[in-house]
Amino acid sequence: MDQIQRVLKQLLPKQSEYSEAFKKQIVREYERGNISKEALRLKYNLGGNSTVLEWCRKYGKFAYEHTKPQEDKMTDPNAKRIKELEARLKDAELRLKVYAKWMEVSKRDMSAEAQKKIDDELWKSLGGKKA
Repeated sequence: MDQIQRVLKQLLPKQSEYSEAFKKQIVREYERGNISKEALRLKYNLGGNSTVLEWCRKYGKFAYEHTKPQEDKMTDPNAKRIKELEARLKDAELRLKVYAKWMEVSKRDMSAEAQKKIDDELWKSLGGKKA
C-alpha cells in the first residue's frame, strides 16, 4: 500500500502545477453547493486540507474569511459560567411553563374556595401580602 501511495504522489501534479482553469472549475463546482470541499479534494485527489478553500478565496465569487485558529472559548471562566447559567435558565423556564400549565389545569378542577386558599398560601410563602 505504501508503495502505491509513493507512485501516485510521483504521477500526480503538485498543487502549484494545477492550471488556473482547473482551479476555477473546482471553485465553480463547490460554489454550486452540490459537493463539499472535502468531497472535491477526494474526488480529484487534491493534496492538503485547505487547498480548495485557498482556491475559493482566490477565484470564488463569495467572501471566504481568513479565520485564525479558534481559541478554546471555554478556557475563560466567565464563558463557562455564562454557559452554565444559560443552561440553568433554560431549564428553569421550562419548569415554569410546566408548573403554570399544571396550575391552570388544577384550578379548573378545584372549587373557588380551594383556589383562594392556595393563592393566599402562595403569597405568604413569597413574602407578599394579599391586597
